[in-house]
Amino acid sequence: MFASATTRPALSRPATGLRRALVKTATIVSALFLAACEPTGSGSQASGPQTGPLIDPSEPVRVALLAPAGTGSQDLEWLARSLKNAARMAAGDAQGAAIDLRIYDSGASTESAVAQANAAADAGAQIILGPLFAEGANAVGNAMQPRNINVLTFSNNTQVAGGNVFVLGNSFENIADRLVGYGVDRGKRNILVVAEDDVAGQLGGRAIETAIARNGARLAGRVNHGVSISGIDAVTPRISEAAQSGSVDAVFMTANNQAVLPYLTQQLAAAGVRSPVNQMMGLTRWDQPADRLAMPQLAEGWFAIPDQAMQRRFEARYAQTHGEAPHQLASLAYDGVAAIASLARDGRRDALTTSGLTQRAGFSGVGGVFRLQRDGTVQRGLAVATIRGGQLVVLDAAQQSARGFGS
Repeated sequence: MFASATTRPALSRPATGLRRALVKTATIVSALFLAACEPTGSGSQASGPQTGPLIDPSEPVRVALLAPAGTGSQDLEWLARSLKNAARMAAGDAQGAAIDLRIYDSGASTESAVAQANAAADAGAQIILGPLFAEGANAVGNAMQPRNINVLTFSNNTQVAGGNVFVLGNSFENIADRLVGYGVDRGKRNILVVAEDDVAGQLGGRAIETAIARNGARLAGRVNHGVSISGIDAVTPRISEAAQSGSVDAVFMTANNQAVLPYLTQQLAAAGVRSPVNQMMGLTRWDQPADRLAMPQLAEGWFAIPDQAMQRRFEARYAQTHGEAPHQLASLAYDGVAAIASLARDGRRDALTTSGLTQRAGFSGVGGVFRLQRDGTVQRGLAVATIRGGQLVVLDAAQQSARGFGS
């Protein structure tokens, strides 16, 4: 096992040992962006084409939800159930608007997602929520494009954003931009990027580099490491030397919050690299699972979280209604339905079009304010947090309105 941060396994253990420790809890989230496919649009576009049908806002809006149910996976079934329940909650909360929510179990395959999206469109769906995985979202977007139907995917992969596909998941780009901007405001301008040498890590590293350039910081170097004990051990001296060279203000890591993060930060701490002397920053949440709060090597590191007050209210209400805690991605389904309902409630015929979905005012979501962009990406309000005294501490509150995102 590679579950303990205090017991170092033999260096000869293969990379697969570390990977197995990650699979159970990390697969669902990581699979949202693990896709090698041609996007329906370009995530780098400043603007995109106008897509989506005009509606009669006095009539029920027909929304189709593609849920990853029917796979037999316990985790995916919980996620699918959470998405469905959250969407139903939002539809029930849509005072002043009528949401005709239709749910389709699309499993985890791309082929099933496309088939169910076509079935939903045949039945009159005016907009699609889902699917979960990036490759499926890309394929569904392509299938729905000639039918003039927009797709709000639960993925966080901005590579599939654009055209008629909008990404609801909190992206690496959004997280990196928030943390780098916060750091620059506090004099952390020279940033060393430490990225896992896999698809997710490389996408994350690219997002951090983009955020560094956007916020006027300086890329002080980049170190890639294998997702293995030997891979981490091999680069620890390089990271330590760079961090203590005097030319690095912060170390920004893509490391996930399962086995990799505890081991990497433990090795760096042993080499003399830890916050706040060398400000550590993370692309993933360092407070989950809860036992991470007690790990001394994570103390004072910076990471981003949603608005906790709103998130907790949603989770409490969900648990009271459904008798179990919601999956962490359940809020995306609520946000999607609630955004559509708010536009319809305002009497907007363009509620499901690009112009409606990308209104400058954005929307109030479960995890805080968010705004869809013309290029299909999403801006989400995030707080900057740390771990101090074994507790989660918010250093800078999340933006309370879309004005906090700037232009």
